[in-house]
Amino acid sequence: MEKQATRDAYGKALVELGKKHQDVVVLDADLSKSTKTADFAKQFPERFINAGIAEQNMVGMAAGLASAGKVVFASTFAIFATGRAFEAVRNSVAYSKMNVKLCATHAGLTVGEDGGSHQSVEDIALMRSVPNMTVVVPADGVSTARAVSALYDMNGPAYLRLGRPAVPVIYDQDSPFEIGRANRLRRGEDAAIIACGVMVSKALEAAELLAREGIEAAVVDMHTIKPLDEAAVIELARETGNILTVEEHSIIGGLGSAVCETVCAHHPVPVVRLGVNDVFGQSGEPNELLEHYGLTVEKIVHNVRDLLRKK
Repeated sequence: MEKQATRDAYGKALVELGKKHQDVVVLDADLSKSTKTADFAKQFPERFINAGIAEQNMVGMAAGLASAGKVVFASTFAIFATGRAFEAVRNSVAYSKMNVKLCATHAGLTVGEDGGSHQSVEDIALMRSVPNMTVVVPADGVSTARAVSALYDMNGPAYLRLGRPAVPVIYDQDSPFEIGRANRLRRGEDAAIIACGVMVSKALEAAELLAREGIEAAVVDMHTIKPLDEAAVIELARETGNILTVEEHSIIGGLGSAVCETVCAHHPVPVVRLGVNDVFGQSGEPNELLEHYGLTVEKIVHNVRDLLRKK
């Protein structure tokens, strides 16, 4: 299966966006080779600014450029974009409704050997809590490119969560992508699996294994965490009577929390959240870390079986 890192797709998509739109400006906090904004810098040096290791300043600069009519894509690692620069993101960008797209790479456990200090498992929760902020977590390279284009067309603040390692490409070039609208990748009436980011391909693989046991599980790519596609969640709750959420993020405040809030308010059914269980990450190979924290195909299958027994 073809694989591509979402950060690589982001770098390529920025270049294409820059060719089409002269108002696109890209900022980076001295990590352009890692975030892949170096591709844009090479093509359009006059529209690229390296803010240095000063994430708060980068966000402030982005807000200033946006106030002058530019569409700004600002990048660094997720842990710095959402943690170190949180107050600047909140007050300079979101509070003021500036047209800044915070595109953060190296999110989640799959940063790998950099360890717990660099593995952001709280970033979705932080950005989701900020008013006026759109939160998007693409599953592969194709949807990342679509997301970049869609975020340009959308006026206002946004957080795009991107990863370090190559992940399976699950979409083709004609696949739909709309901010705020989930993509149903597989139908099924026995159980519903709602996933985002790197866990979408694993959810699909798990559904294939479950089908061999006669269990038909629906799989949904909830690429937009905010605004959440509540209609899709409610429809799944009604169709299957149970939901499993899967994310490379803390079970507190992320996709699982958003789905639970919707289900509780509109159509209560059992929901199990599979994610990082309120702990920090640690150093290790990406796949080893996913295994250690239970973010595997086997765990998805196990949790679906368990939900069906309770059902």
